[in-house]
This record gives sequence, structure tokens and C-alpha cells, in this order.
Amino acid sequence: MESSSFPLRGKTALVTGVSRRRGIGYAVATRLAELGADIVIHHFVPHDAEQPWGADDLDQVRDGIRASLRPGAAFGDLSLDLSHEDAPGRLIAAAKDLTGRLDILVCNQARSGRDGSIFDMTPDRLDGHWAVNARATILLTSHFAKAFTGLDAGPAARPGDRARATRPVDEHATGRVFWMTSGQQQGPMPGEVAYAASKAALAGLTATVASELLPHGIILNTINPGPVNTGYLDVETTDRDADAIESARAAMPFGRFGHPTDPARLIGWLATDEGRWIVGQVLTSDGGFGVTAS
Repeated sequence: MESSSFPLRGKTALVTGVSRRRGIGYAVATRLAELGADIVIHHFVPHDAEQPWGADDLDQVRDGIRASLRPGAAFGDLSLDLSHEDAPGRLIAAAKDLTGRLDILVCNQARSGRDGSIFDMTPDRLDGHWAVNARATILLTSHFAKAFTGLDAGPAARPGDRARATRPVDEHATGRVFWMTSGQQQGPMPGEVAYAASKAALAGLTATVASELLPHGIILNTINPGPVNTGYLDVETTDRDADAIESARAAMPFGRFGHPTDPARLIGWLATDEGRWIVGQVLTSDGGFGVTAS
């Protein structure tokens, strides 16, 4: 059972895409650390260095997360390009090595930029976003499930076969997997066809994978964080139209874009015992943006 003060004490969490203090991944890793978890972060600075908002100081990223760790909690980090086919398996193995267990996986990594409209779409653009945003997430989840259950592979399944639990799932000892999607199901994302396609795949696949993981004691949910300003909505570092950004901000019900800590609080709660009854959902945390945007 969890302690009320540090409900994730004794659990190890891996959060991918943690290379910037303004990022959602950093906020999630910090929140899970505050809740008592041992933390492993993944980062890939070369990707951020190519973006208008630029890269961050990794030492300061590490120091910030370490400062949030509870006494006795462990910390580790690893740099990997998740577009490589073998990277997800290597990352899961390294994360488990930190404490000998892995209980929580947050697939926060995402490829930004190098996108386009349907009129200038190319195979390379589609494949680049698919490899990092969707394929890596699916493979990370597969390797996590094997590490969590100790199974090299599950039983062979034909299309339509439903996984069955051999015994009731221990609801207090479940693993957690979180996928990150976007708002592509709530409205258009012009100029982001490759990104939207890769994220839509995750939203569409959530129920299927959740149904396969649950009998093995793993809970999967997908989070749509809504418009969260991680630097890409700042006028100085955006690759978007400044007037459109201001119009969108003014239309937000609370008069602001999301902060990274907003979805982080949701993920933190879902990772504890309190969130164990939420399974296989695509959950939107957007401050009402979806119900007020025109």
C-alpha cells in the first residue's frame, strides 16, 4: 500500500523527452519525484537544438529533478535517439537497471518541426514523426510490459482474441503507462499533418493496447495536454504567427495557455493508487480550451 505522504515511494518511473526545464516531461518527472518515485529521465538534446526555442542546460535539468527527489530516492538519465529501432529496448533495460524494477512509463518524447501541409507532405516527414512519436511509444510500451510482467512474450493472439487474466488483478500493484497525444481529434492542425497523424495513431490505439495490458496488471491512459506553452508560444521563440497566438491566448477561459505543471498534476494523480480506476481513456487537460475554441 502507498503511504499518504509519498504515495509513489518504492516505485521507479521512466519519463521520456526530458531535456528542457520548460517542458512537460520535466514537469512530470519533477511531480513524480515529489510523490516519492525513483526517477529515470530520457533526453535527446540535438532535437531541441534544431528548434526555435533551443536546447537547455542538461546539468540544470538534472539538478532541478534531483532537488525534488524524496530522501533515499534514486535518479538516472540517458540520452538516446528514439528514432532508432533498438533505442526503446535499450532505454527500458537501462531504466530498470537503476533499481531493479520499473513501474511507471511516461512516453512524452515528440518530434517537433520539419512538418508541413498535405500539399508538401513527403515520405520522410511522415516517417520521421511516426518513428519518434508513435513507433517508439508503442515499442517502449511493449518492452515495459515485458519488463513489468517478466514475460518474454504473451500468448499468441488472433485478430479479435481478447486477453484474459488468469487471476484477479491486484489493483494496488498495477503498473502505469501514459501516452501523450494532441488535440487533433478536437479540431484542425493545419501545417502539422505528419505530427497530427502520428499523435492520432496513439489516441486511436489506446483502447486496444489498454485492453491487452490490463489483464497483466498494467494500466494505460493517454493524455491530451491541450495548448501548453513550453516555449513554442513565446513571441521570441515561436515558429507560429504572433497575432494568432495572442488571439488563441485571449480566447482561453482562464486567460492563459497551459503550464507544464497542469498535465503533470493529472499524470501524477493517475500514477498513484487514487487513479487506479481510470483505464484506457484519452483524457484532455486543457483548461476548457476544447469547449470554447471556435
